[in-house]
Amino acid sequence: MVEQGGRHSRVVLVPCSFQGHITPMCQLGTILYSKGFSITVVHTQFNSPNPSNNPEFKFQAIPDGLSDHDISSGNILGTIALLNVNCEVPFKECLAQMVKQQDPGDEIVCVIYDEMMFFSESAANQLKLKSIILRTTSAAACISRLALLRLKAEGYIPLQDPMMQEPVPRLHPYRFKDLPISQLGITENYLQLIINSYNTRTSSAVIWNTMDCLEQSLLAQIQQQYQVPIFPIGPLHKLSPTSSSSLLMVDTNCITWLDRQAPNSVIYVSSGSVASMDKKELVEMAWGLANSKQPFLWVVRPGSVNGSEEIEVLPEGFKEAVGGTGCIVKWAPQKEVLSHDAVGGFWTHCGWNSTLESISEGVPMICRPCFGDQRVNAMYVSRVWRIGLQLENELERGETEKAVRRLMVDKEGEEMRQRTKNFKEEVKLCIGEGGSSYNSMNNFLELIKSI
Repeated sequence: MVEQGGRHSRVVLVPCSFQGHITPMCQLGTILYSKGFSITVVHTQFNSPNPSNNPEFKFQAIPDGLSDHDISSGNILGTIALLNVNCEVPFKECLAQMVKQQDPGDEIVCVIYDEMMFFSESAANQLKLKSIILRTTSAAACISRLALLRLKAEGYIPLQDPMMQEPVPRLHPYRFKDLPISQLGITENYLQLIINSYNTRTSSAVIWNTMDCLEQSLLAQIQQQYQVPIFPIGPLHKLSPTSSSSLLMVDTNCITWLDRQAPNSVIYVSSGSVASMDKKELVEMAWGLANSKQPFLWVVRPGSVNGSEEIEVLPEGFKEAVGGTGCIVKWAPQKEVLSHDAVGGFWTHCGWNSTLESISEGVPMICRPCFGDQRVNAMYVSRVWRIGLQLENELERGETEKAVRRLMVDKEGEEMRQRTKNFKEEVKLCIGEGGSSYNSMNNFLELIKSI
């Protein structure tokens, strides 16, 4: 353990209750554990992480007060708002009990909480514990979300359809359609969530799952506005490659299928753990993949099609038409898939974890964002970093086929692949000894030790 004045140190982690947030928090925990800290994860009953994935951690559930209706509503913002109301008192009681029962050699040194679980800061503050924020989205998402507050004040919100293609004033290179609009639009509740999640309050620092080679100028811009240090230590998954926090059962048989495919020949298709589409879109996507004649590994997650929990949502005759060209699973070991030699492209919703994982393995992308920061990430992938292409119109099989072939076969796709491989090398430099993320991690560890 890390000793501080003759005592060991425990870090309490508070992840937000969705896969895209649980994953980087557990990755951070794995890193801190490897540095000698003991780890306790305080989590909600909703989407509880599986303790067997991280047997070295302690896990403590707190009541979250969510009803079955709250969980099934699909209203992510509403769920987060409820968690911040319902969990504040149970978390404070849990934390107070931990402080009361802690051993002299295993005292809590700080609480690290997801930016969306801001109730944690108040409890830590009342118990005189230091708190630190983990931001699981990009720096670009932060800047664009804060810009929504300005745009609201200037009368641009609510957004009107005719303006969606227009550039956003003083936010180059965004169009209005690239802004991080929530599932329900830019509501007052969403704007309040932005204010709460980006307010550092009394927290001592901000950890960011990003890196200088992608967002150096944006991070510098943010640091000028912050009164506390920020530590870009991403990509977290490369610093804790053995960590697993999947809430879904992973089908590893797809790796055997990939082993039989030619290098760079397969397009991997996954829309993440939350995003969904309607049946018509899935049908068009399916036949577009089939007509492209390119090998594909497709994740059709239970619940990925609106109103259906079954894999039989695939169109009749589709499996017979593609034969061995396609492999369809309910969930895949994504990091292993993206690092496989056979994978040459990634059709993604552009969640930040997926974006980082793709860049880190040098895999170019087809971007089909659904909501929120996915829009921002897709814009950067396609128009700033130029390591992918974005599908912006309604899904249609002809356009789907064309996009797949552009990425997997055409010269345009090969140029994107080369640019992505260049980023892959830069990521290696960032996390290697003397790199920006390596140094940032060491500086962060020094901060914890000084608390």
